[in-house]
Amino acid sequence: MKALDTNILIRFLVKDDERQAEAVYSLFKRAESEKESFFVPLPVVLETIWVLESVYDVSPNDILDTFRELLSMPLLKFESQPAVQAFASSAKDHFLDLSDLLITQSAHYSGCEKVLTLDKQAAKSALFELLG
Repeated sequence: MKALDTNILIRFLVKDDERQAEAVYSLFKRAESEKESFFVPLPVVLETIWVLESVYDVSPNDILDTFRELLSMPLLKFESQPAVQAFASSAKDHFLDLSDLLITQSAHYSGCEKVLTLDKQAAKSALFELLG
């Protein structure tokens, strides 16, 4: 199995470079037909969130919809898949930044009770604990 970098997902999602987007689409089609899959590391999920928010000004709700669609693709195998699924399905119920919510879900599914933080806003969530 091979892993994907953030730029592969971004080209697939935003299609801002036609040649690269077509290369990714062809790769995915070939993998589908050959029953292959690709690993999506958790940092790639976090970077994808950041790029979609910061560079392409995609709304948080649209980003969540995007990840729900990506999670439904059998050829993509996410690191900490249960955490990414929980992130995509529960984010609308939280006031946290998407990246903070992904961090809490990853920690939770790794057996952690809370995430320690110095961020006073994040600490308002029961998922975080303010240090100090």
